[in-house]
Amino acid sequence: MATTDFPAELRQLRTTLESIETVSDPTALEAKIALLSDQASVPNLWDDPDEGQKVTSALSAAQSELERVNRLRSRIDDLETLVEMASEENDEDTLAEAEAELVGIRKDLGELEVRTLLAGPYDQRDAVVTIRAGAGGVDAADFAEMLLRMYLRWAERHGYTTTVLDTSYAEEAGLKSATFEVKTPYAFGHLSVEAGTHRLVRISPFDNQGRRQTSFAAVEVIPLIEQTDSVDIPESEIKVDVFRSSGPGGQSVNTTDSAVRMTHIPTGIVVSMQNEKSQIQNRAAALRVLQSRLLLQRQEEERAAKKEMAGDVKASWGDQMRSYVLQPYQMVKDLRTEHEVGNPSAVFDGEIDDFIEAGVRWRRAQQGLDD
Repeated sequence: MATTDFPAELRQLRTTLESIETVSDPTALEAKIALLSDQASVPNLWDDPDEGQKVTSALSAAQSELERVNRLRSRIDDLETLVEMASEENDEDTLAEAEAELVGIRKDLGELEVRTLLAGPYDQRDAVVTIRAGAGGVDAADFAEMLLRMYLRWAERHGYTTTVLDTSYAEEAGLKSATFEVKTPYAFGHLSVEAGTHRLVRISPFDNQGRRQTSFAAVEVIPLIEQTDSVDIPESEIKVDVFRSSGPGGQSVNTTDSAVRMTHIPTGIVVSMQNEKSQIQNRAAALRVLQSRLLLQRQEEERAAKKEMAGDVKASWGDQMRSYVLQPYQMVKDLRTEHEVGNPSAVFDGEIDDFIEAGVRWRRAQQGLDD
């Protein structure tokens, strides 16, 4: 059995951690935490609930980031001590324990390293994700529901807070569309690489002849708007329709017209909200998501203009970015990064971290080529 070169592995771990610390800057984080702690201790902080939430969330995120860096440094030190003890005593069991810890540290370092690659203007934001069924009929609607569950399970595995803002059920099965919010620092940075067209290939459970079916679903990811972004929308540009919230099969789950459909007339962007119990709450949620979409559209237009001036109008994202194949073989493959796994069931159960990490690294590499 091949033995691990622990000295070389430890040197590599420390080099990677040093590069992470160069970006995250623990000293600056400590200063930020001290400043935010002072702000959080002001007696009248919660007189403005939005400001109170903003300060405490920023403090929690900074503390968590510093703790992750310090904890990894400590784990690498402990691993070095463990390896020295095992080598001196020629203890195979302890060496096996060191091997397992090495794998764990590598994984956690990789995740933290990806965080340092998220330097976009909105990467630190919460995310709003919309999934829409595409071509493929009832299979596409079912696929959209599978993707919704996948992302919610991913968030649940990490302990992230999610809120389903709107669901539009298909007549036979699945979803026409669904919109949900993920509230955690860097949610947009991570999930933005999931945006694009997803393809499912399988034997259709809705085809009585058992034929193979290809279906598609689109995933849109936008950063959650903040008050400081100042995306003002004149009331004259907004059309608001109200209707009753509904569940599967059109069954009424609400006896009042509390759901809201908001249309931005100049762009045609439509946002529906029915999660909240009151029309006022749904209207506020719809406006926030509409502002977020307009903010992202503005950013994309600016980026497209820069590309055109540079003589490159090639799209950055293809029509199909990931395939989920259940028949005739089992595989999920990202067509941008070439990352693939042979266990679609695990992926649909929320194990998508490796796809997200590969996507973030791929995007950073593409940005480097464009610079």
